[in-house]
Amino acid sequence: MTAMNLLPQQVPFTPPSETISLTQYETAAVASAALSLWDRHHGRPLHDDQLLYDVESAAGNLPSRLQSALRRFRDKGNLDGVLLIDGLPVEDQAATPSAGGIDPDWAEVPVSTFSQLMVMSTLGSVISYSDEKEGRLIQDVFPKRGQELRQENSGCVLLELHTEDGFLAYPPHFLSLLCIRADHDQVAATVACSVRRVLPLLTDELVSVLYQQRFRIAYSSSFTGGQESEVWSRPMSILSGPSTDPDLVVDFHGMEGLDSGAQDALHVLRDVFVANLTGTVLLPGQLVVVDNRVAVHGRTAFLARFDDKDRWLRRCFAVSDLREVRDSFEHGRALRITPS
Repeated sequence: MTAMNLLPQQVPFTPPSETISLTQYETAAVASAALSLWDRHHGRPLHDDQLLYDVESAAGNLPSRLQSALRRFRDKGNLDGVLLIDGLPVEDQAATPSAGGIDPDWAEVPVSTFSQLMVMSTLGSVISYSDEKEGRLIQDVFPKRGQELRQENSGCVLLELHTEDGFLAYPPHFLSLLCIRADHDQVAATVACSVRRVLPLLTDELVSVLYQQRFRIAYSSSFTGGQESEVWSRPMSILSGPSTDPDLVVDFHGMEGLDSGAQDALHVLRDVFVANLTGTVLLPGQLVVVDNRVAVHGRTAFLARFDDKDRWLRRCFAVSDLREVRDSFEHGRALRITPS
């Protein structure tokens, strides 16, 4: 793989253009709905269909303006490909998981779990991947000692811009990150940029190259048992679909061009994205949703202390239509890996 220079550890960005801030009353109402779900379903696995259908019904308890914003984002998106929600209830007194221990069961943080699931169920059907993080529907993201330099969510260095799991045949349509705890110094910014924002800045020649199958992506080590992967996707294009509103698949760490012209195009595209980032340092109760079909995302660097107060996010995926992935279920809503 042809290496690209990593971004600076901190990069400039502007705030997301669309933010929904809940009132204290609305936060309490979401917490109440989450606790009701907990009362009915504790002891069940999150992959249980009845639990997930009940979550979809309970999502009607989200504030109506939040439901409208989520449905609008689901159907039409926005210029940034990002929606920020502020004020969701979380268990902010819980300890960050131990880097050497077992990730907490969802039942240890039920309010956070069901709040996030209600949001994601409004966007689509939640899924996971059976080979990644044991197929958990909601995955804990926190720094792990010895993995500080990894280009994974367990690292602390700048996480390079990418669309999620672009090497798979069925990558998620939406991903969310819910903050339980910010990093100690509050410098770890989640950053993103949509192809919609940068498309007018790209030349016709560059766009033509990006529509051609002259690129490939290496599998993430989170799908290969933590080992550096040498498994590659088939040749793919970066852009697809209508030229006026294309879909995007790219990974500026794991992708390479298959010829010099494609590699040059990849570098140019990356520079344009970096110059137009939106982002925020996520604080407890803030959840960011990324439209994975049009936007790259990443994270700036931070210093981990490997204590019970380290940065802790929870990640969840959704797709618009389960029927599209009906041949890939391993168990519950967990999909087996299918190469792209």
